[in-house]
Amino acid sequence: MTVKPFFARPLLGALAASVLAGCSMIPAYERPAAPVAGDWPTGPVSASATATATVAAADLRWADFVGDARLRELISLALQNNRDLRIATLNIEQVRAQYQIRQADQLPTLSAAAAGNRQPASGGGISSSYSVGLAMSSWEIDFFGRIASLKEAALAQYLASEEARHAAQTSLVAAVASTWLSLQANDELLAITQRTQLTRQDSLRLTRLRFDNGVSSALDLRQAESLAAAAQVALAQQQRQRALDLNALTLLVGQALPTALVAPRADAEGRMAQALFSDLPAGLPSDLLTRRADIRQAEQQLIAANANIGAARAAFFPRISLTASVGTASSDLSNLFLSGSWGFTLAPQALLPIFDAGRNRAGLDSAQVTRSVAVAQYEKAIQTAFREVADALAGRATLGEQLQAQEAQAAAEAERFHLAELRYRNGIASFLDVLDAQRSLFATQQALTQTRLARQQNQVALYKALGGGWGE
Repeated sequence: MTVKPFFARPLLGALAASVLAGCSMIPAYERPAAPVAGDWPTGPVSASATATATVAAADLRWADFVGDARLRELISLALQNNRDLRIATLNIEQVRAQYQIRQADQLPTLSAAAAGNRQPASGGGISSSYSVGLAMSSWEIDFFGRIASLKEAALAQYLASEEARHAAQTSLVAAVASTWLSLQANDELLAITQRTQLTRQDSLRLTRLRFDNGVSSALDLRQAESLAAAAQVALAQQQRQRALDLNALTLLVGQALPTALVAPRADAEGRMAQALFSDLPAGLPSDLLTRRADIRQAEQQLIAANANIGAARAAFFPRISLTASVGTASSDLSNLFLSGSWGFTLAPQALLPIFDAGRNRAGLDSAQVTRSVAVAQYEKAIQTAFREVADALAGRATLGEQLQAQEAQAAAEAERFHLAELRYRNGIASFLDVLDAQRSLFATQQALTQTRLARQQNQVALYKALGGGWGE
């Protein structure tokens, strides 16, 4: 139909009022109760809560948490080049575009329209018609909030993608730090193994000399040969493990590793005992809900699922759309823009579902089940975070004491080996005492290095579990 121009303003006002009157059918969102205890487990963990730090892990920048300059540079390179983190960042851009599409659905799409038609007339000759103007095709007026619900769901998915990127950064920082620590431990183990190998080679030469002079037995010689070969095996194993750590670190950093950042240091022995990381307060389990990026991601996905229920509910109600155009029309192309040829058309349409073979009901059921799944995933994310923090706190409470005991044991074994060797050289003790002391010392030194590694990696795990590492 054609409407006179002076009717345009009242009609547009009525349309605006109708849009503003649109309602939302999204269920009221309530954060599910955290399915964990209100405090960390008691026992040895409680003793670890005496950390002197006051800055929460999520508020502590990774550059302030990490005390080693070489490790800080490696993490910085990984944040620039790691492909998994790059994919997570690109996912944000993709989901942001989807949100913008949903946001644009709330507004009409205007297009320039031009048409011309010539056809035979009933009285003979040719009839012509020409038109040009602006056209709006099937703009859905969101009376019942269907489009608004989809937009809210898209917004929550966009926010979830940002949190996924934060979680990916947290995991990357922790993985680089943990792998680098493993590399440092392998350097220390290599130094121990090389020193042990030299000691056993010296013992083998001495034993062979004593055997050639008839002082030692063939049994002593074979045992010395066995220990020397065992040291060579351990050396090859440590060299292989160091190469594997370098490969893993190269993948995490996303580029060839600068030699200065991974080359063994001259002071390899005992370097793992240095304080490389800041102390962290444990806080309360409730802090994780707003601190850990993966929990925040799970909650945004729950919010998106909740918003989709609103869109599924709105599908049961009429869908009202409007097609309109404004412009000029004439049967003569030369008179197309003359006065009196202007006008516009409005063509509203309302569609009410009557029979859809249960499609809308199934859509609502699917949306409700999806929300239930999202609730379970959110609760599982909380429980997983609770366990990770509790495990890290248990490690902090006990690894320190274990390390002190193993340091004392290593010192005792070193003295025992020294005494056994002196007694053997002076003919007081048998070579079996020396071999046993060598084996015990080597095993104790290896265990000490592994415990130092576990303690340092536990600090990294606690930082990650408490939600640190994703801040700029």
